[in-house]
Amino acid sequence: MSVVLDNAGIIIFIVVDNTLKLLYNCNMKNKLILTDADGVLLDWEWAFSVWMRERGYTLSENAKQSYYLHHHYNELEEKDAKRVVRTFNESAAIGFLPALRDATYYVKRLHEEHGYIFRVITSLSLDKDAQRLREMNLRKLFGDAIEDVICLATGADKDEALAPYEGSGLYWIEDKPSNADCGHRLGLNSILVEHGHNMHHTCNYPVVKNWKEIYELITEGK
Repeated sequence: MSVVLDNAGIIIFIVVDNTLKLLYNCNMKNKLILTDADGVLLDWEWAFSVWMRERGYTLSENAKQSYYLHHHYNELEEKDAKRVVRTFNESAAIGFLPALRDATYYVKRLHEEHGYIFRVITSLSLDKDAQRLREMNLRKLFGDAIEDVICLATGADKDEALAPYEGSGLYWIEDKPSNADCGHRLGLNSILVEHGHNMHHTCNYPVVKNWKEIYELITEGK
């Protein structure tokens, strides 16, 4: 990673596939929003449950209370959970996930009415075809609001991906508590999207039920 200083401030570039790519420019600070995809922009959980049902798995009654998928399906063992998730994430289905709740409406409002752009950091897969399907899916739902899509390995933590934004004060929207906590420690403005699996998490940053609340936090400072 290279850091270039100019009269305007700090511009950070990173080399991806032998191409110099803009990662952060201090002039973007007020209009760039960092966000997760699954459980924030996209309803991954619903799509995954349909895919699993088609393969004979039965959703347990208390599934939504746990983040760990082997608690969701009685037939799924812990050792197999990551493999199953990666298989789903690399399937054709990953290109057709629906938006989560009211995400489409409020993301587009933030972009079209207030000029915000969204950089997605998602622990999807390192598979190039899966990454293309993810980007296609996001751009179909959210259009030009999506500035970039950064794909990490399936289930990967985001400490390293967030590190370049340390101290920037950018908004960071997540549903996994450990990733939201990481952003908070790094000086980002974390927002946790509430689900059954994280509703008992204690934190010193906002927890929201939908994108309407996120919109209000960002535009009205609530």
